[in-house]
Amino acid sequence: MKMVMAVVPRDQANRVLEALIQAGHTATFCESRSGMLRQAQQMFFIAVKAEDLTEVLNLIRDNYRGRVKVESGSLAFGSATEVGSAVTFVWDLERFETY
Repeated sequence: MKMVMAVVPRDQANRVLEALIQAGHTATFCESRSGMLRQAQQMFFIAVKAEDLTEVLNLIRDNYRGRVKVESGSLAFGSATEVGSAVTFVWDLERFETY
């Protein structure tokens, strides 16, 4: 088993979650804030069989719309900053139980 943690901008989270659900995967999610601009993110936690890992990562990548460019005169270094990238982390899941 593998655990995937995907951090996706909140405005794109529903699209990613719907794609996962339609493909038969489930996810636990919560909201977080991070980064210089304090952007809202959704963190998805997805437990998958090792053979389904590539499919899940492809679903996340294919249903994420890419970077969003934000213009702001208040930034210390320049007037434009790219925000909104999705990040995934994968690690081995030693044990998985449901009750």
